[in-house]
Amino acid sequence: MLNFQNELDVSPFSGLYDILVKEDHLLRKLNNLVDFSFIVHEVKENYCLDDGRNAIDPVQLFKYLLLKVIYDLSDRDLVSRAFTDLSLKYFLGLAPEDNVIHPTTLTKFRRLRLKNEDFLDQLISKSIEIAIQKGVITSNTIIVDATHTKSAYNAKSPIELLRERSKNLRKKVYQIDESFKENMPKKYIGSELTDELRYSKELLNMLEKEPKLASIPGIKERMNLLEETIEDDLEQIKSTIDHDAKIGHKTADTSFFGYKTHIAMDDNRLITAAVVTTGEKSDGNYFSELIEKSEQNGVVVKTVLGDAAYSGKDNLSYAKKKKIKLVAKLNPKVSKGGRKESDGFTFNKDADMMVCPAGELAVRKARQGKKNQNKNQVMTYYFDIEKCRKCPMREGCYAEGAKSKTYSISIKSDLHQVQIEFENTEEFKELAKNRYMIEAKNSEIKNRHGYATSKSDGLFGMTVQAATTLFVTNLKRIMTLMN
Repeated sequence: MLNFQNELDVSPFSGLYDILVKEDHLLRKLNNLVDFSFIVHEVKENYCLDDGRNAIDPVQLFKYLLLKVIYDLSDRDLVSRAFTDLSLKYFLGLAPEDNVIHPTTLTKFRRLRLKNEDFLDQLISKSIEIAIQKGVITSNTIIVDATHTKSAYNAKSPIELLRERSKNLRKKVYQIDESFKENMPKKYIGSELTDELRYSKELLNMLEKEPKLASIPGIKERMNLLEETIEDDLEQIKSTIDHDAKIGHKTADTSFFGYKTHIAMDDNRLITAAVVTTGEKSDGNYFSELIEKSEQNGVVVKTVLGDAAYSGKDNLSYAKKKKIKLVAKLNPKVSKGGRKESDGFTFNKDADMMVCPAGELAVRKARQGKKNQNKNQVMTYYFDIEKCRKCPMREGCYAEGAKSKTYSISIKSDLHQVQIEFENTEEFKELAKNRYMIEAKNSEIKNRHGYATSKSDGLFGMTVQAATTLFVTNLKRIMTLMN
């Protein structure tokens, strides 16, 4: 049954908060900035309202998730710290002497209470609502980009994952005291998950009997991670292979296994919209959705900055329809026709024909491709094959035995012509200089808030992680702008 507290429990020790949690403490400022009771409205449909024992306050559990982001901690490490850290207890609405939750409660809260499909949109919308109330939304420009998050499971089977984490634990123990090799339980090398789970538990039990060793932070963290893996496997009763994660590409030579978060951010560095997808999705396909979500959140969009991934024909058409300036360079294959200037072919405007490096004029031309399609049409120029066969410059230009010699150039649409002209203006160049801001934001959420790696498997888990992470970064940014 849903039941939540509105005020801090009366305690004879509450005065400690006034002494130890100063007015400029991040958590006190967060409490003053946000009325977190809104979360009850967002999750109450996932609770029974009139039956069963009282549920733990959803506001408190939501705050636990925010603390995980702020301090980049595992469930167990966070709960352990909250037991002794009064600043965390203050933020959670606990009295100094109150006990804390069991770590598995957070797993159930994430899976059972935050299953609304629009939870990410709700939290970003709430943060932008606060920003508007505080008067820190002052821009009509947003920047779009996508950042990747590697799956925590890296496509490993449950046995592979358990073995990797038990191996990392053993390595850390041996770094501290190599003599423990003799006392370690015998490693399991078979293929049965139940036996690998048994070995992992034996390893944890053995280390728990060595309190001095188990209390060392590096070892304790690895023990907690292995224990969470065991419990999640038993809790979910399924493989820890991340079936939702997909392989995406950062460059032509580097790839990742995981997810993408498509982000829109204003040039005050407030995230105005986000969409979480699997890793293989194309950045440019979410352009219009990011614009529309930003506008729904109360942001007036007049200019959008992005990289070449967002300069597709559909996006140019959408921006024109919305009267939005799209500051995104065209793909060189479009702006330059896919040809290098050094290939020696030039255009003779008087003859309206291409001229080859040997100075021979094309004999005819033909337009190829259908008009008004997503792909540009191509103009193909045909050269006299007999001259090509005898040409002293034929090496690398004419293939021996070929029955024809052609040279093709992409025909730019009116949209592309307009964008090319815009690219050459000083306004475009000045606006484009601000695109770096979103790269800095991506770095912040990854390096400060653990967004480089997913915390749980599945697109749902990744979306919850995105919701809490982007909500926290927006709140922190609002406080900075207010100052």
